[in-house]
Amino acid sequence: MAHSAIHYTIRPAHPEAHLFETTLRIDEPASEGQTLSMAAWIPGSYMIRDFAKNVVRLSASSGGEPVPVEKLDKQTWWCAPCEGPLEVHYEIYCWDLSVRGAHLDPTHGYFNGTGVFLKADGHERAPCSVDIRPPEGEAYGRWRVATTLPTDDAAPYRFGRYRADSYAELVDNPVEMGKFDLIEFESRGKPHAMALTGRYRADTARLATDLQKICDYHIGLFGELPAERYLFLTMAVGDGYGGLEHRSCSSLMCKRDALPRHGMVEPDDAYRDFLGLCSHEYFHTWNVKRIRPKVFQEYELSREVHTRLLWAFEGITSYYDELALVRAGLISPESYLELLGQIITRVMRVPGRHKQTVAESSFDAWTKLYKQDENAPNATVSYYSKGALVALALDLTIRRETRGKRSLDNVMRALWSEYGRNDRGIDEREYEAFVEEVTGVPLSGFFDKALRGTDDLPLAELLSTVGVGYHLRSAESDTDKGGKPPSPDASHPDLGIRLAPSTEEAKILFAFEGRSAMRAGLSAGDVIVAIDGIKTTRGNLDQLLSRYQGGDELDVHAFRRDELMTFEVELQEAPPDTCYLTLDEAEGETLQYRQHWLGGAG
Repeated sequence: MAHSAIHYTIRPAHPEAHLFETTLRIDEPASEGQTLSMAAWIPGSYMIRDFAKNVVRLSASSGGEPVPVEKLDKQTWWCAPCEGPLEVHYEIYCWDLSVRGAHLDPTHGYFNGTGVFLKADGHERAPCSVDIRPPEGEAYGRWRVATTLPTDDAAPYRFGRYRADSYAELVDNPVEMGKFDLIEFESRGKPHAMALTGRYRADTARLATDLQKICDYHIGLFGELPAERYLFLTMAVGDGYGGLEHRSCSSLMCKRDALPRHGMVEPDDAYRDFLGLCSHEYFHTWNVKRIRPKVFQEYELSREVHTRLLWAFEGITSYYDELALVRAGLISPESYLELLGQIITRVMRVPGRHKQTVAESSFDAWTKLYKQDENAPNATVSYYSKGALVALALDLTIRRETRGKRSLDNVMRALWSEYGRNDRGIDEREYEAFVEEVTGVPLSGFFDKALRGTDDLPLAELLSTVGVGYHLRSAESDTDKGGKPPSPDASHPDLGIRLAPSTEEAKILFAFEGRSAMRAGLSAGDVIVAIDGIKTTRGNLDQLLSRYQGGDELDVHAFRRDELMTFEVELQEAPPDTCYLTLDEAEGETLQYRQHWLGGAG
């Protein structure tokens, strides 16, 4: 059929009730009746979310007359044949304060197109117009709009008409509306901005300067920014963290305390993490939005789409996000090694790394990574964290085998030139062959072990080639993230559990396989109330355990549901699963390799 224009109107009809009102007009509906569907998931977040569940009511009309509508399944509607333009009216309940969904209240509005725009089947490639209207009332007179949708007649950051070349483009440009602050800067000649919403106090000039350095680095790595402008949509909240990439923007959520304070000299841990998040989502502009698996070239948003390549698109991105901070001069090499040690620690602490390969983790993202249960650490490994370590190992292997003449940087630039710039998807095995072709290094054995094996990567050996020492120690507390050397006399036995962070109770979130708690019969969900007759909470558990030694036996009282149980526990010494890295003395070729690695040469 010939594609006709598709027209959307969206308005925050009832902010206090969290309802957006949307109208879809199809100029030339299908003669056999028009089918409509709502996305089940959003690209970049690999879990079925069933956005159609938020449709409150839906009706259709043509020429002022009602058109019968039949719901076919959880996310699909059929409108009866009609003569003229078909108008579909529906309300969407939007109360998901996250980067994946939609949220509306009297303070602001935010939405991803996957959650608010119905797709007119058969018209996916048709151009779209979008009229974004303000809520009614004087209280909303200062609201603005932030989006990277191309404007039709709307002034910059104002309500009005926007457009998209297709449904895919429409849903890849989220929208923020409200009284946000705008932080603007240029990077390599391209305009960039951050729309910052929420209550916060921050040094926004410092934030703009630091973001510019990050963007300058990434554009320099690939040679160009494949967008006319870029926008960071950021929500500052009391407690929250997350990011989601789009082709020319990203949605971010951070704690307000993670934003830079006036007078801050070196980034603190929270701000460093936020800069890493910005870097991660910005790197996705190339890696996954344009360099992407072949199965992601045209997203099928009604069902899961599996690939074994998420280790490359999320893992490599997770490697570069913090590496970019040291290469851009925002953090010191020592600070970067602390972050890298924390990633290694996260992988070392999950027994599941010896059961699930990173390729399997990629494939099973839909049902395992995004739907974790209490046994997840014992059965799975994250393609983010393990993928970042595979990227590190791959980078250092290439540098070693080519004597510094090639690196993962060369691979990423070549992927951009060959696949990303030409909008070609890449197959799973094709990816590995391409890396070998670019570097001239035979890597089939590496990929078999790193991607399809469950042995630990030879990181100590590889890091030594750049003069970095690899060290393992025991965890010192439940909040010890690794990355730092041991404290004096801090080692003590542990139960082999991780506590739930959102309660004062000592509630077990995970019980690790083969460790003291699980061997004694304690399980996830149990609430420890006493150790050897002493009241136990989340806050004093480590202190109580510090009085014991490995091999000691103790009685643990815990509630399982509403039943009080007693467990006889034989303590084990905490295992050496916490990593920290050091800059060792280096000279000659080793020093040169390290400078190139941390400085971005090669």
